[in-house]
Amino acid sequence: MNGALRQRGLGLLGLIFVLALVGFVALLLIKCGPVYLNQMTIERDLREIANQATVVDGQVDVGALRSAIERRWDVDYITQLEPRDIKVVRGERGLTLSYDYEAREHLFYNIYIVIHFADDIPIRGGAG
Repeated sequence: MNGALRQRGLGLLGLIFVLALVGFVALLLIKCGPVYLNQMTIERDLREIANQATVVDGQVDVGALRSAIERRWDVDYITQLEPRDIKVVRGERGLTLSYDYEAREHLFYNIYIVIHFADDIPIRGGAG
């Protein structure tokens, strides 16, 4: 009974620390959320384009791919990556759409968060 009377709970400094920590985590989520949503849109668009691409004799029309990417990204408002940054690479798995980029997001003052994205998406298009 005497121990329960001595317990005082969270002090003012502890409360300030907890609120600052919660605020920092919320700031990270608010700043990084759109970056990851943008990345998911990029990946979805590239997978759809890779599945619809026409492969003739192991070759693909890179100009047609880039114009399809540009049309989709104009609609989806993708600004972190340009269609010319998407490379068509011949690898062990056949033709792939490859990208590698960093997204920077300003947190506060002179502190930025940098998130690196890279992927190889196989082109499974039908023969033309």
